[in-house]
Amino acid sequence: MSESHDAPSIAPASHAPISFAPTDGLTYDPNDPKYWQVELLAKEVTRAFEICHGCRMCFKYCDSFPTLFDLIDKQYEGDVTRLSHDDTNRVMDACFQCKLCEVQCPYTPRDKHEFMLDFPKLVHRYQAVRVKRHGVKLRDRVLGDPDLAGEMARLSFGLANKLNRVALHRWFMEKTLGVHRDKLLPDFAPTTFERWADERGLVSEETGAETVLFPTCYVQNNEPEIGRDTVEVLEKNQVEVRCVRGLQCCGMPAWEHGDLDTLRKHAKANLERLLPHVESGSKVLVINPTCSMMLRREYPELVATEDKERAEKLARAVRDPSEYLWSIREEPRFNTDFKSTPNGPVAYHAPCHLRAQAVGFKGRDLLRKIPGVVPKTAMECCGHDGTYAMKVEGFEVSQRVGKNAFEGMQAAEAELWATDCPLAALQFAQHAGKKPMHPMTILARAYRENGFPTKVPPKTEETSE
Repeated sequence: MSESHDAPSIAPASHAPISFAPTDGLTYDPNDPKYWQVELLAKEVTRAFEICHGCRMCFKYCDSFPTLFDLIDKQYEGDVTRLSHDDTNRVMDACFQCKLCEVQCPYTPRDKHEFMLDFPKLVHRYQAVRVKRHGVKLRDRVLGDPDLAGEMARLSFGLANKLNRVALHRWFMEKTLGVHRDKLLPDFAPTTFERWADERGLVSEETGAETVLFPTCYVQNNEPEIGRDTVEVLEKNQVEVRCVRGLQCCGMPAWEHGDLDTLRKHAKANLERLLPHVESGSKVLVINPTCSMMLRREYPELVATEDKERAEKLARAVRDPSEYLWSIREEPRFNTDFKSTPNGPVAYHAPCHLRAQAVGFKGRDLLRKIPGVVPKTAMECCGHDGTYAMKVEGFEVSQRVGKNAFEGMQAAEAELWATDCPLAALQFAQHAGKKPMHPMTILARAYRENGFPTKVPPKTEETSE
């Protein structure tokens, strides 16, 4: 690593007794001056640690909670205030923002509980304060800008993909950037999804379409075929779809390291490009659950004050593609004229960031519309979570965290696996032996005669009733 930064000296505040009620330091809004005050943050850290230590409901997710519980129980005789600055760093740095503790927690603002506890947002606040005081590490700058990585990879004319399979190069990446040498990395596509969409005449500044597609940086740079399949499925269902030129990464890769400035830069660019479409009535279909979570749940709270109103408008228009298709299932245009089928169980992994949005698993539900398909759901976290599984310190931990998900998918005894999260698909490919397909890809193939080996008998008047 070419840069090294210490975390801010934030240890739990020493005051007793510790109340579960919010302190005067409670805020999850970076536009609030209190957000950046170390002393006020320390009060909230103490309160959160005390609540979580007493509750312990989230013991099974990331290592933040087992680490916290062991420190308090085994070293400090139950006294949260005795945790050191380094102890606090260990707890906070073990969080990889799967959001499942917030989903599980009964004390959240989402549930309108008086404790107003949101542990992942508290971690983000902690990381943002660290970055504000010490800057962004080189590795975090590189991993936080997937659009630049994709552009550089295309300029290499395929060399980047080849080098990612060369042991010496991977050793060099591990030593300089902290990317684990054994991590399966996605290939970069030779051309972007946007270029394909442009050639199809889908890219337009004209507003008023039923939907516009936010392909996400992963689909844009790594697997544009997921975007192509999504367009195919939408068109099969007579959903008007347009694409927008110049959309950027949602900002999560930067924000997971506490880099608020980069997140806001991406958010502002996306708001400028998407708002004219939203204001004309378009819904914004976001392919990756992490990105839809960012646009729907995170942007309104994290953008600069002058962008908040626009971010709230965008958030109300955001949908997952499967969520949108499910909403028109009672309309005549909803297309169930499938030509082929995997015909049997399909192992479906429910992504953490889809669970965090509380919109259900509509990709799984749509798969049930394919004749003969019986989805079997695995609900555990796969452990990838953004760039966490790529890092030296996260690679092995992510395998342990994802073990139940791997076993859950394998237990389905299905030939075909599915997940809405492309990064989860990489994790399963490496550690469970099979790469899941996106539900949009499965649906697109099922609409084709040769998509799957088993043909669907043509509908008759009797079967279509």
